[in-house]
Amino acid sequence: MKKPLLLFTIAMMAGYVVRAQEADSAKAIVKYKFSHVRDTLNRDKPYTENMILFIGQKASAYKSYDKKIQDALVKKQVQEQVAAAAGGPVNINIKRNGGATTQGEIYQFPLENKMVRKENLMITKYRIEEAMPMIKWKISADTMSFGTLHCQKATGHFKGRDYTAWFCPDLPFHAGPWKLCGLPGLIVEAYDTNKEVEFKFDGMEAVTKSDKPAQVAQATPAAAAGVTVVRLGGMDDDTVDPNIIAIPADAVKTTPKQYDDLRAAMLKDPQAFMNSMMAGSNMGGGMQMGGGRVVTTGTPTMRVNMSGGGPVINNPLELPEKK
Repeated sequence: MKKPLLLFTIAMMAGYVVRAQEADSAKAIVKYKFSHVRDTLNRDKPYTENMILFIGQKASAYKSYDKKIQDALVKKQVQEQVAAAAGGPVNINIKRNGGATTQGEIYQFPLENKMVRKENLMITKYRIEEAMPMIKWKISADTMSFGTLHCQKATGHFKGRDYTAWFCPDLPFHAGPWKLCGLPGLIVEAYDTNKEVEFKFDGMEAVTKSDKPAQVAQATPAAAAGVTVVRLGGMDDDTVDPNIIAIPADAVKTTPKQYDDLRAAMLKDPQAFMNSMMAGSNMGGGMQMGGGRVVTTGTPTMRVNMSGGGPVINNPLELPEKK
């Protein structure tokens, strides 16, 4: 048995889909402009991305807004090209606007002292449970306003960096962007000492109740009628209310070590890893890797080509602690 398939099989046996923490409804959405100097040889060209934080009474979810937009664009291209093929062989070519986006999501459950990372590897979603970060914040008397939000300053060390955070005591949510948390109020803005990592406040809005998309009622009849249903590996289910904070029910539980081993195998040989995952899941269809995300369907005549290489990262978000 090839190593990627072995790793995949072990993870699937050791991990399993479990009942997620109780779902929560988002009360507000906070927008952040994320900036990260990934390549220290090109400090004038930091990586930037629009991120969003859904905050509820008992939980929060941190996701990429740019990924949501990019996923919608990719899905539209795939559906149009599948329809144009009219049942014949399909050769999908994906053109993405911008580079790769943050694929992972971070869910925090402060009352349970749990943090869950949702990560994607090809066509499979994984959930990795960890304890909530314990950051020793030092709160100062300094204040600053971000729009109408009156905030207070705090400093703390986390994952190899010294951070300054501005939190709003009037918003009693013990959450913030990324893994930053643990202050008596929402973290509105944060950055490390050298400003190599920044989470800039970009607005906040209350959540309005949304109805499920109309496609929900059509999904089953379409499949029953023999219409090709395109499923995009790693993408969110667009039939789910985005304002519900809940870990995807189809995410496979695994350990940090198992996930790291799987990711290393994927990076070493993406095509072999993809083939192993499809064989291990008894999924039909052929996949030709061209970089980026993977599109899966029930047809064995589909080939997917998606351009785009990985970024240069010599300054990761999480740094090793100095001894």
